[in-house]
Amino acid sequence: MKIRFGTDGWRAVIAKDYTVENVARVAQGTANWLLERNDKPSVVLGHDCRFGGELFSQVVAKVMAINKVKVFLCQGIASTPMISMGPLKYNADLGIVITASHNPPEYNGYKLKGSYGGPLMEEQILEVEELIPDTNPHDLDMIVFDDLIESGIVEWVDMETYYCNYLEEKFDLEAIRSSNLEFAFDAMYGSGQNVMRRLFPDITLVHCERQPLFDGIPPEPLLRNLQEFSEIIQLAENIDCGLAVDGDADRIALFDHQGNYVDSHHTMLLLIHYLHRYKGLTGKVATGFSSTVKIAELCKLYNLPLEVVKIGFKHICGLMLKEDILMGGEESGGIAVTGHVPERDGIYNGLLIWEAMVKTGKSLQELIQEIYDLTGAFAFERSDLRLSQEDKDRIVANCEKDHYKQFGPYKVQRVETLDGFKYYFNDHEWLMIRPSGTEPVLRTYAESSTRENALEILKAGYDTIMKK
Repeated sequence: MKIRFGTDGWRAVIAKDYTVENVARVAQGTANWLLERNDKPSVVLGHDCRFGGELFSQVVAKVMAINKVKVFLCQGIASTPMISMGPLKYNADLGIVITASHNPPEYNGYKLKGSYGGPLMEEQILEVEELIPDTNPHDLDMIVFDDLIESGIVEWVDMETYYCNYLEEKFDLEAIRSSNLEFAFDAMYGSGQNVMRRLFPDITLVHCERQPLFDGIPPEPLLRNLQEFSEIIQLAENIDCGLAVDGDADRIALFDHQGNYVDSHHTMLLLIHYLHRYKGLTGKVATGFSSTVKIAELCKLYNLPLEVVKIGFKHICGLMLKEDILMGGEESGGIAVTGHVPERDGIYNGLLIWEAMVKTGKSLQELIQEIYDLTGAFAFERSDLRLSQEDKDRIVANCEKDHYKQFGPYKVQRVETLDGFKYYFNDHEWLMIRPSGTEPVLRTYAESSTRENALEILKAGYDTIMKK
């Protein structure tokens, strides 16, 4: 079996393709890549809350140790942002995260992070892939993990405390804690739970315990997966803002004081608005191909340059390494901002929003209304279609042949094909079709002035593409 990395790492079903043998193969490929570039390489390694995290981390640590690669191994669970920051703290060559991020509970995965604190670039990922052996060359049972610790080749490190201290330095957390605002946090049973419990022990904490099956709900911060959190906020009647992050804590979702879901498009606009209008910061904005057109409108009003990139945060990270990026973000909820590492970080961005509310004295709804006053209101909807491979291939082929000229009553005015197929009906309404890079699904997206209209566009799109 050839192992390939998708949009964001290698992911597979545990015990099917995600096995000790295959994880060891990927680790060996990673070690081969490191040894081609460095005489004494080192990695920072950690895992999230998923089933087998400790086991698979130890597998990777053993393979690295066999290859004389120094391992800084995180104690307990670690979020992706923690591991991304690890190479900067320990002057290491790579960060390795055992995580499947937002995927369903039966998955686990393997992400690679560069020495600069963000995703490893696609070119380097492809190089690692080519160095993955066809079989695991090691008898891992012959290696005693405690001996590796004793020898010093594997060293326990506490990235959780480091990350918490970092956030204390970056934000006036005491102002947030002592404000008259009430906050809530939903970890979705993921690896952000310990950090927020340490920083804000007195707020409403939801799903902040270990539950490797995530109560059967994929830890992706979409409204359908956060119904309980929304209801908690509605019933409490005194929570001003709810923050949710995904399984490895790099993606974000927000809720206002009424329990209304605030998607990533609004969050990106909120961050641009706060950073530029209230903090006076400037820089280029980078956003993924599936993001709202309102970002372009706000950037034009604020005289901020904008670059639209392919889907996959590594493309935004690549820009952040070369240019001054004020905010870089994607529809999926992965967002990075200036002043932090070039990495998505749900907790960091959530604290920035809470800071905005405390410093401006405005509610989340009032801040959103300030944006609507500039760009107009909008709504975004997404539907992930699990189709047969035959239907999926047929639809993508039709898109490639420019087959679709109309979706129900919506006539296509123009098409963009940077990464998928984005059909514009006018300047503010569109439908996008794109096969997923990490899951066996066809993603469809729509934007309009209201949620009802966006849903109508999605339905019209589905009805059209499903016709043989």
